[in-house]
Amino acid sequence: MKKIKQLVMAVLVFVLAFSNLPVVSADTTYTIQLTGTSTGHTYEAHPIFLGDLNPATNTLTNIRWAPGIWDSGKRRFGDAADKAASLSAKGDDSQEAREFAQEISKYLSGGGRKTVSGQNGTTTISGLAPGYYLIKEVNNTLYKKNETYTRFMLQVARDTTVAIKSDVPSLTKVTKSSTTGEETTITDYSIGDMVPFQLTATLPRNLDDYSEYELSFNDSLMPGLTYNNDVQVYLKRGDEESLITDHFNISVELSRNLTIATSDLRRVPNVDASSKIVVRYTAQLNQYATTHASANTNMNVASLSFSNNPNTALAKSIGTTPQSKVPIHTYQLNVYKVDERGGALPGAEFTLYKKVNDQYVKVGSTQEYKRSNFSGFKGLGSGDYKLVETITPKGYNTMKDIEFRLRATYDPTLPITRTAIQATSDRATFTYELTNGIFTTKIVNKKGALLPNTGGIGTTILYLSGTGLVLGAGILWMLKKRVNKK
Repeated sequence: MKKIKQLVMAVLVFVLAFSNLPVVSADTTYTIQLTGTSTGHTYEAHPIFLGDLNPATNTLTNIRWAPGIWDSGKRRFGDAADKAASLSAKGDDSQEAREFAQEISKYLSGGGRKTVSGQNGTTTISGLAPGYYLIKEVNNTLYKKNETYTRFMLQVARDTTVAIKSDVPSLTKVTKSSTTGEETTITDYSIGDMVPFQLTATLPRNLDDYSEYELSFNDSLMPGLTYNNDVQVYLKRGDEESLITDHFNISVELSRNLTIATSDLRRVPNVDASSKIVVRYTAQLNQYATTHASANTNMNVASLSFSNNPNTALAKSIGTTPQSKVPIHTYQLNVYKVDERGGALPGAEFTLYKKVNDQYVKVGSTQEYKRSNFSGFKGLGSGDYKLVETITPKGYNTMKDIEFRLRATYDPTLPITRTAIQATSDRATFTYELTNGIFTTKIVNKKGALLPNTGGIGTTILYLSGTGLVLGAGILWMLKKRVNKK
């Protein structure tokens, strides 16, 4: 990305001052008002031609080169009156006028110039004698990268007002919500998911002022995303899109730093100032994604580099848009296994499933901790889940499956965009660590009722109970027999 090394012509205005008064005094001066200016800019008015104003015909007579034009420029363009006449026959904004303005700017010595500081809204240059003037910005007075210089203009007037016609492109980067599929600037995904991105660039209103227009998308993905090598570039005109990927050079560094550039957008067929350039691609959320919610964590940023000087006669100048940012979040589930007294209970194994198209699909690997009561599942996005205990500690009952829903809320206007995470279930409760992106649940296992072992006290009780029943039955039979004899 190139920095602006020098300031180029911002606006070129040739002004022929005239009057409807019968006679114009040699001391009569005029003004040029530049609209659309801002502070931080400094403008110069360089006289190109001087002469006498004829009020009867509103023409400039006795035209001569101004003292600030080098002799080499006078020799190149010839007689001042002839050159002024040829320009007057053209439109103020004609190609011929712009080309002459570009070329004559190379032969300015600075003699007779007027200098003013730019103001917000309107800047006035006063004290100008009748003649043609070149208005330009002073070198090295523009420090903001997201600014451009206006094209050259030719204007003939008395006490003239000129609107500066500069404009900059804009860039918007978006993704799609993992739950709704709608465009958004912030969302969350699970590790392994394919994350879609779209970059949309608008073009400057004065695109036609450039003979060449360089445009470059500079996109940096977080370490937790791996680019899938599937960039496509489209020209969007209204609701119609056409593929123009072949007109761009695509380079990738470290599988996550993308540059999509063209040295001359004007060569792309059908591009105009109302067009939009759209870039689409996907990246996969990988194991390096972090759950932390600091301002720069999981942040994906993009910007545009663009031509900001339509004056191709001078050195190349590149501007840069502000960054467009899209954070992608992910979360972690921690499961703690305890007994009825709350003590650590090692030896469990859990498997997590996520509902995809109404079917539960296994998430990551099964978490097994033989010597710990903790199981962790990293890299979870919003969605519906089911936690299954696939191995139960010996002597304990297997828990019933726990279904839960994970949701997060965001505010893109805040430095820390994550505002809440929540997991809800009718079979478990969860606690949350918002900053670390971790939610936790405790699984309580209860001991089962054991069957008696052979030779144990249970067997003895069964034997005694059986013997008692036999003896009771015998006694009852004998008593009944005696009664019958009587």
